[in-house]
Amino acid sequence: MKLTPVTADDSAYLAADDVVDHTHPLVRETAARLRSGTDGDAAAYARAAYEFVRDTIPHSADVEDWRITCRASDVLAQRIGICHAKSHALVALLRAEGVPAGFCYQKLNVLHGLIAVRLPDSRHWVRQDARGNKPGVNAQFRLDREQLAFPVWPEKGECDYPVLYSEPHPVVVRALRQATGPARLWQLLDTAL
Repeated sequence: MKLTPVTADDSAYLAADDVVDHTHPLVRETAARLRSGTDGDAAAYARAAYEFVRDTIPHSADVEDWRITCRASDVLAQRIGICHAKSHALVALLRAEGVPAGFCYQKLNVLHGLIAVRLPDSRHWVRQDARGNKPGVNAQFRLDREQLAFPVWPEKGECDYPVLYSEPHPVVVRALRQATGPARLWQLLDTAL
């Protein structure tokens, strides 16, 4: 899918903020540990970060653990999160090692969070979905084409949003910070951008 960045300023896709807190010691330590096995190759590091988030941080709904995380460092510390929180952690890990990354979304039954990555020697953004695999879900890190967790079904009112955000969307951050449980979280994420 062709994405439209919200800004032409490449530094926005490397920036840290309160949610993408890639200067936090836990994020830096995790990034360094993942980088150590990649020989400095950006694609290998991006894959390692993706697989780490996808495979070692369970999706809250899959394990019925409703500790709601938002900030990247909290996701890494608590080892839990929904797709949006996992995306925050993945973007922070990528940016910690100088790999540009941003946020994109799908409207499924609720708003679904993805990321897009662009290797430093490329101008091409590729969406990645670190939600976590389970029976019927087989998301993979691919740079040649997308292999996301869920296809969209336009006939059901679903869609891919073509915007690439440099920061998590405020609707998502507000939902993660205000929700006190799954019912309220899904209600807050039952929105269109």
